[in-house]
Amino acid sequence: MAGKDILQKMKEKVGLSSPPSEAGKGKSKLSKHITHGYHLVEGKSAHAMEDYVFAQFKEVDENELGLFAIFDGHLSRDVPEYLRSHLFNNILKEPDFWSAPEHAIRRAYRITDSNILEKAENLDKGGSTAVTAILINCQKLVVANVGDSRAVICKNGKAKQLSVDHEPEKEKDTIEKKGGFVSKFPGDVPRVDGQLAVARAFGDKSLKEHLSSEPNVAVEVVDDETEFMILASDGIWHVMSNQEAVNCIRHIKDAKSAAKHLNEEALARNSADDISSIVVRFG
Repeated sequence: MAGKDILQKMKEKVGLSSPPSEAGKGKSKLSKHITHGYHLVEGKSAHAMEDYVFAQFKEVDENELGLFAIFDGHLSRDVPEYLRSHLFNNILKEPDFWSAPEHAIRRAYRITDSNILEKAENLDKGGSTAVTAILINCQKLVVANVGDSRAVICKNGKAKQLSVDHEPEKEKDTIEKKGGFVSKFPGDVPRVDGQLAVARAFGDKSLKEHLSSEPNVAVEVVDDETEFMILASDGIWHVMSNQEAVNCIRHIKDAKSAAKHLNEEALARNSADDISSIVVRFG
């Protein structure tokens, strides 16, 4: 290892420099006012980075789609990486995507989870949460999620959550009816079968009998009051409320800079988890 690399490792070990990060940005061709930016920061835990981001505008026939997602893995990077490569393709292959996008997304989520479980041996163990947002022709947002990554929009300065946090305690009755249980040990969060801190996720074959992959789906019209959207992993939401996150970046017009600033604020508040965020600005 070169001397510069050794010095960098020493700085990270004593907290004098930030862990590795990744960032990017893009913009709509249909509307020059709509832009996106993303930023990822590796957490302070012992495992490697397990978050993945997908963010791009895509032309489909005569339509434009903005495709945005945060995939937050647990126990392995395989499942979130698989999701990044396959989930949107599965959604767009659904024959009723344009006429009934909510139904198409629900079906594609189920199919993708089945594919993951079929490939469980090759995909190692573990699973992933997901939050996805599809912006259709700059006019309509269709948001879906399983787990605790979250989608929040800002309208006239007010935060509005579009996703649902799938917490084990909230879905305890359903889990118990399937033969599972929700643990509540002192000093720990509720967990499905004493293991997983979310009630819904992709993968997790060993828990699947008691775990759902059914997404919540919400539709939001983009109007003149819609300022921006945040998609972020739980590394943000453990230390910030929806309104605090909105207030943190509302003044930053560049979407990539806004995502970076949001992550840095989470770090300043001692978030130890991997942190991923996408900001989509609507002008």
